[in-house]
Amino acid sequence: MKRILVERVIHKGESRIALRFAWDAELIAIIKEIPGARWSQTINCWHVGETSDIFNDLLRVYSGKAFIDFSSLEQEKAKTEKNKSSVTKPVPPDELSGEDKENLKEFERWMVHRRYSESTINTYTGMLKHFLRFAKPKKSSEIKAEDMVRFVNEYVIPRNLSYTFQNQMISSAKLFFKHVHKIDLDVESFERPGREHKLPNVLSKEEIKMILQAPSNLKHRALLSLIYACGLRRSEVLNLLPKDIDSKRGILIIRNAKGKKDRITPLPGKILKLLRDYYIAYRPVKWLFEGQVKGEKYSEQSLESVLKQSVYKAGIRKPVTLHWLRHSFATHLLESGTDLRYIQELLGHSSSKTTEIYTHVSTLSLQRIRSPYDELFSQE
Repeated sequence: MKRILVERVIHKGESRIALRFAWDAELIAIIKEIPGARWSQTINCWHVGETSDIFNDLLRVYSGKAFIDFSSLEQEKAKTEKNKSSVTKPVPPDELSGEDKENLKEFERWMVHRRYSESTINTYTGMLKHFLRFAKPKKSSEIKAEDMVRFVNEYVIPRNLSYTFQNQMISSAKLFFKHVHKIDLDVESFERPGREHKLPNVLSKEEIKMILQAPSNLKHRALLSLIYACGLRRSEVLNLLPKDIDSKRGILIIRNAKGKKDRITPLPGKILKLLRDYYIAYRPVKWLFEGQVKGEKYSEQSLESVLKQSVYKAGIRKPVTLHWLRHSFATHLLESGTDLRYIQELLGHSSSKTTEIYTHVSTLSLQRIRSPYDELFSQE
């Protein structure tokens, strides 16, 4: 999940709440809807006014789309409290007890040991902080299943937080209490909300072509082209090594992808030629795509910026993200007649149900349907 770091800053003599995140058209479109939100070139981030509801508003509007990281504000508050007095004071209402802080650290260490992704670790620990604060003055060792029900009824639903937030909260709590306290929170008895069924965003082949032709920089063109040509996730393209290209067999090896699985995908001849030209020009040392410093992986922020500039140059005003290229790859394959089973393998989906969503955005069958409206005026 995407991450938004929330900080308090002084901008033009005014206290503001800064939101720092890698460039993302969807996240930017959302923040523009928040009253008083502004972009600052000086502090290089979006910022909003500090109102009584701003933090709840951020949780609501970005629910299911990004993890809101309040750690900077928590550290600031802890430092302020410490500097006020050395006299022991009651724990602030929004602060966790030392015991629960240690429990969360233990849970985080366990997830790291079990090789959970950084994104999952950040999401689960962030969700648990919200829940444990809500349950105070109870400590986590005293929490029962009824407290989770109360959290959903009194916190999640009134704030209109998404089903994704609710499900992730239940899943993280189940794992936390089972590992840390060796108890079953009996979350299986909870009524989980019905799953939303949103269609993937897909670009036309003409739009894809304009985006891929937009970069004048060879590295930028190779990055975006490879993502679309092989249906890669952002992390997959950035983690590629030169040895992952098997030019003799015409395949790309994607290692340790989502779900810790390896897979292979065919490399189109034109992409192979583009990658050869790129390799000769840049001579990467370790990663296939490196930043300005040799041996350092190309950053997510730089890749997002490359896409943003390419979309703008192409004259497309949709909030395109890197994942749209992957969605478009799958949909275009389906429309060209590729079997759904092969598309599932190419994308690295564990379940065919995940891949089947592309049948809902493919226009191949829809174009064969004749609207009764046409028949009404067929004689004219």
